Order: sequence, then C-alpha cells, then structure tokens
Amino acid sequence: MNIPFVHEDDWLLIADKPAGLLTIPTPRKETRTLTSILNEELKQKGAPYRLYPCHRLDRETSGLIIYAKGKSVQKRMMDEFKSRRIKKTYIALVQGHMQKSRGTINIPVDGRAALTQYSVMRQAKDFDVVEAAPLTGRKNQIRIHFKSLGHPLVGETRFAFRRDYKLRAKRVLLHAKSLEFTHPFTKKVIRLDCGLGRDLEEFIARQDKLI
Repeated sequence: MNIPFVHEDDWLLIADKPAGLLTIPTPRKETRTLTSILNEELKQKGAPYRLYPCHRLDRETSGLIIYAKGKSVQKRMMDEFKSRRIKKTYIALVQGHMQKSRGTINIPVDGRAALTQYSVMRQAKDFDVVEAAPLTGRKNQIRIHFKSLGHPLVGETRFAFRRDYKLRAKRVLLHAKSLEFTHPFTKKVIRLDCGLGRDLEEFIARQDKLI
C-alpha cells in the first residue's frame, strides 16, 4: 500500500493512516495491519530499525499516527502521551445538530474520567462537522462522548443503532487531523495537519448536492 508520510526524522515517522486498517493485531491475530505493512516495507529496503506505534487509531479511524524508530524512542513518546503533552485534534461528523457550538464533554468512560473539548466547524442539513480534542486518552472516547450527548458519529454501529439515524456511511466518519507536540529529542515544536480526509470531503460534498 502507498501509505503517505507527513513527517520523518531520525527518531519518528508520522503516517496518514487510511481507514480500514488496524494499527496492531487484535486477539484475532490479524496479520495485515498498518504496523506490519510499514515494517515489511522497511525490511525490503534494508532499514536497520523497526517501527513501533506510540498510540493507536481504531480500524475505522483515519489520519495521523506517530511511529517510533526503536523501542527506547517509543517509550519516550508514550511518556509524552501519558503526561498529556501531545495535542491531538480530530474531525468528526456527528448525527443531527449540537445544542452548543462549543464546549467540553465531561463524561466518564469505563469508570475513568474523560474530557473532550469540541467546537462545531460547520452545520450541514442533517449533521455537524465537529473539531474534537480529547484531553484524556480513553479507548473510543470521542465515539462514546458524542453518543452520550445523543449525537453519535455518522457511520457508528458499535455505540448506536444504525436504524435510528437517517445518515449512513461505510465507516465511522472520524479523522485524526492534526498533531502538535515538542519533539522529545530535538526540542522543536512539531505541528502537523493532514486536512479533512478525502472520504469525509466526498461525503460532505454529496450531502451538499442533496440540499
């Protein structure tokens, strides 16, 4: 696969993950994951290192993901995540219209505190385009939070019943759009933005034509 890279240096590689790929295998032991694809490509090129993911994106989520060139680098980056020094911003298409144009969702996930800041970027006919920044890193946090407010993500089937909502999509419309952090080795501020994502843009364009 042609996986786009948006940043690379001696320690890190940041890729733009396509939807439909796991980051790493689940207990079902799938062999074709983003990590395996990238490492196989490196092996063919004779690279002297392996890539290790510093965080995860769901199979259906697209966008920016950070890989470390080696386990020691991975540990440093994971410490940055644990200390909440890495700012991640997602774009989500949510069913219906949010009551407030911006706010902070403070709803526990799996019994643990979870915070997500959001702002509505655009209001379409049957959905909102929302920018969401998770301040905590709970599994499925964004999906659970918007479902809890009565506005599940378009394409959601795990945390909402598809039949209850008008809009349909082939996958959950969630995209990891941007990252900002201080590089733990160079100390430079890294700001990356991969845009809205092609299939989200196409979905919005199709809905605009129906109005």
